[in-house]
Amino acid sequence: MKDIVLLNRNLRLADNPALYHGSLRRNYCVLFVFDEVYWEGNGRSNRQLKFALECLRELDESLCQLNAKVQVFCGSLINLADVLNSSFPNAKIHLNQCTDIGYYRDAIARFKLAIGPSRFKEYSDFGVQRLNFDRDRWSRDWERQMREPILTNPMASEEVDLKSSCLIGVDDFLDLNKAKFSSYPNIQEGGSKNAALLLDTFLNSRCDGYKTKMSNPNDAEQACSRLSPHLAFGSISMRTVFQKLESSVPRSPFKSDLNSFKKRLYWHCHFVQKLETEPELEFRSMHPMCDDLRESHNDEIIEKWILGQTGFPFLDACILFLRDKGWINFRMRAMIMSFASYNLWQPWQKTSPLLAELFVDYEPGIHISQVQMQSGVTGINLPRIYSVTKQSVEQDPYLQWTTKRLPILAGLDQKNTHEAELEGLYLEKIVDLKSSAKRARDLIWGIRGSPEFKNLARKVYLKHGSRKRQTRFAGTNRSLK
Repeated sequence: MKDIVLLNRNLRLADNPALYHGSLRRNYCVLFVFDEVYWEGNGRSNRQLKFALECLRELDESLCQLNAKVQVFCGSLINLADVLNSSFPNAKIHLNQCTDIGYYRDAIARFKLAIGPSRFKEYSDFGVQRLNFDRDRWSRDWERQMREPILTNPMASEEVDLKSSCLIGVDDFLDLNKAKFSSYPNIQEGGSKNAALLLDTFLNSRCDGYKTKMSNPNDAEQACSRLSPHLAFGSISMRTVFQKLESSVPRSPFKSDLNSFKKRLYWHCHFVQKLETEPELEFRSMHPMCDDLRESHNDEIIEKWILGQTGFPFLDACILFLRDKGWINFRMRAMIMSFASYNLWQPWQKTSPLLAELFVDYEPGIHISQVQMQSGVTGINLPRIYSVTKQSVEQDPYLQWTTKRLPILAGLDQKNTHEAELEGLYLEKIVDLKSSAKRARDLIWGIRGSPEFKNLARKVYLKHGSRKRQTRFAGTNRSLK
C-alpha cells in the first residue's frame, strides 16, 4: 500500500484534495477513525455521528466503483499511528486540514509526530488559513481559493483495502452501532447526493425570499439552504457551493437573495478562522476581561433551558424544535443563546456544549464564535439582548408555529401567550425578562467603557475582526432585538 487517506470531516468523493492526491499513484486505501473519546467530547453527539456515517456509507459505495473502499479504525489516532508504523511503514498519509476542538487538534499533532512529517501531507480545503496569514488580505485570499479549479474524482485503486485485523468495513461498523441512532428519526440525512439536491433546489427556487424568510422559524426550514450539516461534515465542498452559486446569480430572478447567501459563505469561513487562529477560544472568552463576568452557574436553570422548560412558550418551542430536528435558523439560535447568557446570566462555557450537541451541523469555529457574540464576550461586537416577547410577536404573530410544538397552548389568549403571562396554564417562568435584561445590560456595559477594555478590544479586532466593514468597539445602542 503506497497511500492512505484519512477522513475527518471531508466525507465526499468530489473536490476532496486529500482523496484526489492520495489516489494519484493508484494504490491507496481510505480510513475513517472512530475515536470514542472524541465523539463523547465537548459538543459532539450521536446525532452528528449518525449524519457523518450516512455520508460515509455513500462515500464507501462510490469508492467501491473505483476498486477502493472505506474502512473504519476504532481507537485513537495514536493507536492508529502504531498500527501504520508496524504494518505499513512506507505508506504516505493524506489528510485535509480541519479546524476542530482542541482534543482533535492535539491528536493530529501527536499523530503527525509519531508517523513522521515526511510521510504526512495536509491539504488546504475550504479557505481557512494557517500560520502567518494577513488578516487584511484574508477575504481576497479566501475568494481566490474558492475560484480555484474543482478537483476531479479520485483515480481507481489497484488494491481494494488494507489487510489488517484492526479495521472493519463501514456496513459492519454501522450494524454494530445502529442502536445509538434510533432516537433521531427527524434529523437531516447525510450524503453528497442529498447535498447536491439541496444546493440545486435552493439555487433554482427555494432561495426566493431568503433574505427575509431566513429569520422566521416556520419559513426558514424550507427557505434556507439547509447545507450547513453538509458543509460541516464535508459531504459537499465549500468551493463547489461557491462556484455553482456564482454561475447561477447572473441568470437568476433571485439575485438579491443569492448575493445575501454568498455573504454567508464568507462569514462561515470567517468565523471558523477565529478558532483556527486562537484555539483557546473553545474555553476562553475572546476579550480577556469578560471571563470574570459570570463566575458561577446554576445546573437546575441550565437544565430547564436546554430541555425547553423555561416558561416562555416561543423560546421553549424553538428549543423543542431544535431537539427534534437537529437544526434551527440563525435568528432563533441567537435568541436561545442570548437568553441563556443574558437573562439567565449563565457562563457560555457551561451552556455552549449542551447546545452544540443538539446541532447536527455543529461546526466548532462557527458555533463557539457565535456563542461568544451572543454572550457579549468578544469585545468587538455590540451586545445584543434578544427579547423573547418581541421575537415571538414578530416571527410567530398568530402562534401557529409555537402551538404546533406546544399544542397545550392552542386556543389561549395570544397576547398573554406572547408575553408568557399564563399562570396556571403553562410552566412557571424561570426569570423575569425585563429585570434580568437590565441587570445584564448594566453589567456588560459597566466594563466596556474603560480604557483598558477598549485597548484590549483593539487587539482582538486586529487578530479576529472582519475587514469588510468598520467595527465599533463600544457604543450606546442598548436596544432589545
